[in-house]
Amino acid sequence: MDVPKDQFSTLLEHGLYSSAQILGCFAVSSTSINPETSPHLKSESLVQFGEALFREKEYRRAIQAYKQALQYHKIIPKQSAATPPLTRSSMSASNRSSSPNSASISGINENEVKFKIATCHNSLSENRAALAEMEGIRSTSRNLEMNLMMAKLYRNSRHTRSAIGCYKECLRQCPFIIEAITALAELGVAAKDIISLFPQTPNRSGRPPFDHFDSSRWLQRYVEAQCCIVSNDYKGGLELFTELLQRFPNNIHILLEMAKVKAVIGKNDEAILDFEKVRSIDPYVVTYMDEYAMLLKLKSDISKLNKLVHDILSVDPTRPEVFVALSVLWEKKDERGALSYAEKSIRIDERHVAGYIMKGNLFLSMNQPEAAVVAYRGAQELRPDLRSYQGLVRSYLALAKIKEALHAAREAMKAMPQSAKALKLVGDVHASSTSGREKAKKFYESALRLEPGFLGAALALAELHVMEGRNGDAVSLLERYLKDWADDSLHVKLAQVFAATNMLQEGLLHYQAALRINDQNEAAKKGLERLEKQMKVCVALITHASINTDNICNGVSGIIVSFLFFSFLF
Repeated sequence: MDVPKDQFSTLLEHGLYSSAQILGCFAVSSTSINPETSPHLKSESLVQFGEALFREKEYRRAIQAYKQALQYHKIIPKQSAATPPLTRSSMSASNRSSSPNSASISGINENEVKFKIATCHNSLSENRAALAEMEGIRSTSRNLEMNLMMAKLYRNSRHTRSAIGCYKECLRQCPFIIEAITALAELGVAAKDIISLFPQTPNRSGRPPFDHFDSSRWLQRYVEAQCCIVSNDYKGGLELFTELLQRFPNNIHILLEMAKVKAVIGKNDEAILDFEKVRSIDPYVVTYMDEYAMLLKLKSDISKLNKLVHDILSVDPTRPEVFVALSVLWEKKDERGALSYAEKSIRIDERHVAGYIMKGNLFLSMNQPEAAVVAYRGAQELRPDLRSYQGLVRSYLALAKIKEALHAAREAMKAMPQSAKALKLVGDVHASSTSGREKAKKFYESALRLEPGFLGAALALAELHVMEGRNGDAVSLLERYLKDWADDSLHVKLAQVFAATNMLQEGLLHYQAALRINDQNEAAKKGLERLEKQMKVCVALITHASINTDNICNGVSGIIVSFLFFSFLF
């Protein structure tokens, strides 16, 4: 043999894939290997060549090499089982336990090769082709890695029952496959059913497997936390995560899970603190950093947003989170460019929820509510949360589809019966029509009873007061929140109410206060500019009136000036 197998294996084992690929060209074209008389040697060389191509991410070429290897494998005459397959010599770089297969003179393992082909198809986002290859492996011959791949492929193909079966099989083999736990929770499997999959039978020493007494308790808490989050019991989920955090301080995974949940339910300041803590512990984390980017954008903290995007781009520019963060950064500069980034994140991972949320937000800001509905529905199909419901309501209201908006809001309230934000969502729909304002008021008040510190509901109720001409009630309500909230949107709303009641100086002060808190607040900038113009006109009118009314008594002059001023305003 011109190219020794052990030399090829050495290159693969040491990660020298470029050299292995070149050597593979010599191995598969060698005239010393006769495909008719030595098909097993030919198939082994092709598998090793395919492995080198796979490691170099040349997936199409790898598929071709693996399939050729299987073709040669099929013509090998089956021999006595006394000759074991040399799977590890041919696929040593894969570092997996071999699957059961009929023994032959060939050193390749047919199931391993099929799995490699499926992995290549999966890397190319060819889900159907990957699934077809995996289904060619008997269930009794699949190892842990194969079962996990099957579960993911079934889930992507919306074969929920089959996906659940494969994920369960993974946990029966190893209870610490966290992604299987999360997936089963998201697929609607109850916590007790997931926990029941964990091995419970004591071993010879009398202790259950996987250090049961130490591990099972926290693992069960983790399962319960994930199931709480999926069922929209965010409070329960956060309590369980907090309990876990006490046992595992500075646990990056738990901190990220908590930050994501807080972002979803609108506890933005707390979520930002959690994300900042994660980055202080490990500045190279990319997971959920797109969620952090969205929060920084809401806070108008552009300098931190710029740094975040720069940092995660330098860590791994291929992750979907990076493209969502880029989309957030570019939203104000170039909406079309931002949209292309959001769409790329979905092309990288079609299950990336934040990509759909960002896409929906962009379509709404571009006044394309029909497209926004499609994007938010895409997010809901993957994992419904408050943001997708909020997006749907806003989109339907923009389309004047009140019935559909109300249905989406009620869906949110049904899914999250203890959520003040879901109650506010129903109120928002009712507030969109004059006849529904009284109902809206009741929902806003219910939201505030459920969550007294919910500023969003207070602002919405104040706006309703203004619509109904109850400006005094609006001011009283908002001023109560000033004691506990240093929020720019609160000052903007107060400024708008004061301006509407001709209390221009008070309005000016609140616009300025809003800009001190957030100098990027566009509503405050525009409101302040408009108010300053009004005040300049007022001064000009007063000056002009004083010059031209020398022979008019001060009282009459004041009446004329006031009349001119209010005529201008209204």
